[in-house]
Amino acid sequence: MGRLIIVSNRVAPISEGGPAAGGLAVGVYDALKETGGMWFGWSGDVLSSGQPQIKVEERGPVTFATIALMRRDYDQYYRGFSNATLWPAFHYRADLVQYDRHDFEGYCRVNAWLAQQLVPLLRDDDVIWVHDYHLIPFAQALRAAGVKNRIGFFLHIPFPASQVLLAVPPHRQLVEALCSFDLLGFQTSPDLRAFCDYIVNEANGSVDAAANGPLTLHAFGRSLRAAAYPIGVYPDEIAELAKAGERGKPVRTMKATLHSRKLIMSVDRLDYSKGLVERFRAFERLLEQASAQRNKVSFLQIAPPTRADMHAYQDIRLQLEGESGRINGRFAELDWTPILYIHKQYERSVLAALFRTAHVGYVTPLRDGMNLVAKEYVSAQDPENPGVLVLSRFAGAAQELDGALIVNPVDIDGMAEALARALEMPLAERQARYRDMMVQLRANNVSVWRDNFMRDLQGITATKNAKSGKGRAASSGKKAARETLAG
Repeated sequence: MGRLIIVSNRVAPISEGGPAAGGLAVGVYDALKETGGMWFGWSGDVLSSGQPQIKVEERGPVTFATIALMRRDYDQYYRGFSNATLWPAFHYRADLVQYDRHDFEGYCRVNAWLAQQLVPLLRDDDVIWVHDYHLIPFAQALRAAGVKNRIGFFLHIPFPASQVLLAVPPHRQLVEALCSFDLLGFQTSPDLRAFCDYIVNEANGSVDAAANGPLTLHAFGRSLRAAAYPIGVYPDEIAELAKAGERGKPVRTMKATLHSRKLIMSVDRLDYSKGLVERFRAFERLLEQASAQRNKVSFLQIAPPTRADMHAYQDIRLQLEGESGRINGRFAELDWTPILYIHKQYERSVLAALFRTAHVGYVTPLRDGMNLVAKEYVSAQDPENPGVLVLSRFAGAAQELDGALIVNPVDIDGMAEALARALEMPLAERQARYRDMMVQLRANNVSVWRDNFMRDLQGITATKNAKSGKGRAASSGKKAARETLAG
């Protein structure tokens, strides 16, 4: 096997105990550091002038190859089509979709340009694994540049039902671009079914079932494979991290603040897909209906900032600040603040230790691909005295974590009832639910996710990339890729 080449929108060199990163960054880095290889993508820097240059950095077995974006590219590719169009559509928020043809053209242009930057770094036997919605056209761009390596794609967010995807005007071009990959990976079986439904009913394609392994799909003159590969965590490593941090200052400070009260805890990026407002209101309903819980429980919501330059995210921040202030004003006492709302980022080790302290993990997104916070919360628990996970049915993790209390995040009363049940759950039931979930987490950890995907990608016959192909890519690939994507 050649090198593993990871391609994602952002390349985020993370270290153990460093700042907490999103599920993609944690999952990709944990997978790559075992095998070695290269991680390629945007550095996060935005330039107003000059010509972006690739920066290559070696960190142990991993090579990080990053490049900046120009301001126009950032606005159209990232802020525009990726996050104003695809993100809301894929999270079933068609009401928030904003579409501009120039942004889509910029999205295609940046994918073609990034593909051109990667081509000179590739070797004939490299296996390329592309990640997430920012890079849907990436394989199509590489193929136009003459690259014949195996190329897989993993979608970390949900794939929407056909009728929702149709709200994105260039939906057909996007799905056709996905069909340039050799293998597509989705978080859950419902996501896979949604994609297959589009292939059959909107693209006039076909799907061949398999007794074992990925499905085979035929559409747009190509055949490819697709399957569900639920991403995981390393539960035992998280448990050790949590245990080691129990005596640290953050946990000691939190326990001193609680004064023996029980703790409900959530950690989410500040995003409208996370159901944060509904979560706050369900906690308020708990305090309304279970008066015995007043001054006996606190709710800690950690919401690191994200996409702060987009209006939708500015609005959700203002709304949450208003809700927490209103609820605290209604119920707070001189020695008790019901909601502790913190708008900042913490290190992974601190979060793991806080998870271990929390009696309830409160993970209720309106829609989520997987949600690794749910898995991290369970992993961090004390086996002798574990907490309870309250989990949205619309998180991919709900497909695996049967030991959680599963809720509908738009049912405020139902979530309040689940919180009350979690706070009063007997120890024996908590232990049994914890053990069941840990079996699942160990059976489907990050290594299993990576190995299953790579096994299936390696099993696909690929035409070796001739050296002359790279020469063609350098001379004409960029123009061909742009024409193919924008067409």
